[in-house]
Amino acid sequence: MASFKKIKTFFSDNRGEIKDIFSSEKYDHCAFVSFTKNALRGNHYHKKSIQSSYVLEGIFQVSSSKVNKKTLKKEKKIEKKRVTEGTFVTHNEFEAHSYKCVSQKGKLIVFTKGVRGGVDYEKDTFRLNYKL
Repeated sequence: MASFKKIKTFFSDNRGEIKDIFSSEKYDHCAFVSFTKNALRGNHYHKKSIQSSYVLEGIFQVSSSKVNKKTLKKEKKIEKKRVTEGTFVTHNEFEAHSYKCVSQKGKLIVFTKGVRGGVDYEKDTFRLNYKL
């Protein structure tokens, strides 16, 4: 299932803070995503890509569920977790996921390892016919 990591401050002084979101990892794509209240994004999975999201602002309900590689159906019950600013969430291959903004607005930075970015966005995006 999804992994959740609260990002801690690496360095702080009177100018502000530095937080290392990740270190020594390579990603193929990065995107900024904004949300309005109750907006739902995702509700899909990837067969070849690993997707990570860093919460910049807002409160989100993250839902995820494993997808069976042979039947392409939900394997386990849906896991739901509320996350806030400073949380780094990772979804592996064949892990269905969705993000619902439960605050007035929300912002994420999404990092992808794999073919899913820019003009290739839909090449490894498989939409669910049910809501997480």
